[in-house]
Formats: sequence, C-alpha cells, structure tokens
Amino acid sequence: MDVYNLTITEFILIGLSDLPEVRYPLFVIFAAIYQVTLVGNGAILLAIGTEKKLHTPMYYFLANLSLLDIFCPSATVPKMLKNLLTQKQNISFVGCALQLFFLVALAGTEVFLLAVMAYDRYVAICFPLRYTLIMTKGRCVLLTAGTWTAGFLNSLLHTVFTFRLSFCKSNRVNQYYCDIPPVVALSCSSTYVAEMLVLVVGGILGISAFLITGISYIYIISTILKIRSAEGKRKAFSTCASHLLVVGLFYGTTIFTYIRPSSSHHSPARDRLISMLNGVITPMLNPIIYSLRNTEVKGALRKALCHKT
Repeated sequence: MDVYNLTITEFILIGLSDLPEVRYPLFVIFAAIYQVTLVGNGAILLAIGTEKKLHTPMYYFLANLSLLDIFCPSATVPKMLKNLLTQKQNISFVGCALQLFFLVALAGTEVFLLAVMAYDRYVAICFPLRYTLIMTKGRCVLLTAGTWTAGFLNSLLHTVFTFRLSFCKSNRVNQYYCDIPPVVALSCSSTYVAEMLVLVVGGILGISAFLITGISYIYIISTILKIRSAEGKRKAFSTCASHLLVVGLFYGTTIFTYIRPSSSHHSPARDRLISMLNGVITPMLNPIIYSLRNTEVKGALRKALCHKT
C-alpha cells in the first residue's frame, strides 16, 4: 500500500449531501422501511423455526434468504440514517473497507442462493419422485455453505484489490455507502487490476448464477406446460411462483440500477436515490411476497403468534 494512503484516514459519503430539503422525510421513510424489513424477515424466520412442517429444503433456503435480507440493508442503512440525522457524512477508512466487504459479500451470496433455490424448484417439479433422494439434508447444507463461502471469498478478493490502491485525489465518495466503483474512482494509481477483477471474476460468477437460474426455470416451465390438467399446472406453478417473483424483482432492480444506458443518467442525485431504493425496497418486499402467496408460511406465522399471545 503506497504512502499516499497514509494521508486518508476517512472518506466523505456525499450521496445525500445534495438533497438537504428532503433529509428528514428521507430519514422517516427509510427508517420505516428498515423496520418493516427487519420485522418481515424476522417473522419468516420465526415461522420456519417454530413449524416442523416447514423444515424442508425449500424453506431452509428461504430462511437463509431472510437472513441475507436482514444483513444486507444492515450494512448500509444504519450508517445512512445516522448521516441523515447528524448531517455528518464521514466514515473511517477501515469502516469504509468493512462496509464494502460485507455489502459485496452479502449481495453476492444472495445471487448464488437464488440460483440454488431455482435448482431446488427444478428438482422438485421435474423430478418429484426423486426429490427427497436428491435434496438431502447434507446436500442442502453443502449448497448453502457453498453460497456463503463463494460470496465472502469473492468479496474478500475485490476488497483487498480495491483498498490496496493509492488514494490521493480526493476522499469524497460519490454515493451514500462505500461501493467498488465510487471508491476505485478516487484512486490516483492504476485501477486496471481492480476493474478487470470486477469484470472478469464478477462477470463469470454473476453470469453463471444467472444462467443456472434461467435454465432451471426454462425446464420448470417446460415441464409445467406438459401437465395436462389445469389443476396440476396450478399446483406446480404455485410451488415456484414466489421464488420467480423474487428473482424477477432482484434482477430487475439490479439491471435498472446498474445496467441502464448512459444516456438515461441525467441526474446523479436521482441515480443515487434509485440505488438507495434498490438496497432497501427489495429486502422489504421479499418476505411480503412469500407470506402473501404461501398459505403454509401464513399458517405457521399465525400459529406462532397465537401461541406466544
């Protein structure tokens, strides 16, 4: 690490500095969204943990998704709320590195987990008689451990190569949290390796997870269409409809946030606000989607709450 880094002990998060007129309304909105996210995903975990009928591979993966939907916004939202109240936008060098590490790790883990959940639905619908033989408890644990390990190792690689750069231009991060592109943009040394890692490693892992998810659903839809009875099609589709909605929401918001044409980037403030919404809205909607469309989850949650009452 070059001597230039010794002069930077903190970064300034300027993502919200040009929106002073909506500072307090934003605080109220995002504090409410964050609370709903914690309560909603906590309720999913409570329902799955207390109802033995839900101790199956599908709900085991759903519990992991709920954990990610609690951890991921928790990496950025509390700091953002503090900045909105205090009007202090600083974050320490180490704090920025840790925030980036956990954010990238948790987001990457969610990408891999959605692929595993798609594979689980593929086995359940395309090979229903062999489902319990294929998706054993040991295999589910290995798949889940693999998603978390891959997500955190991928993030460690990006974090190390991002923060080994020399920062001597500025310490003003053009975002409301520490992310790879705005932090790399502050470097005064060559960013070729860090940028290539994002393109190559991130691209390979992300595209692989997307292909697994997409191919699984191609086979799922093909199998459902071959079912003759309308009732059979409805039951088969209902087992994967919630996950399909979550996948569509995740990839849709990600593409809208990061892969829009450059001509549409008229307002940096607007783009940061969209990024903020993407980071907090999706984790809030996931438990709503699963609870509203799933009678088993609703029944288990009602049973758990009534028991506690």
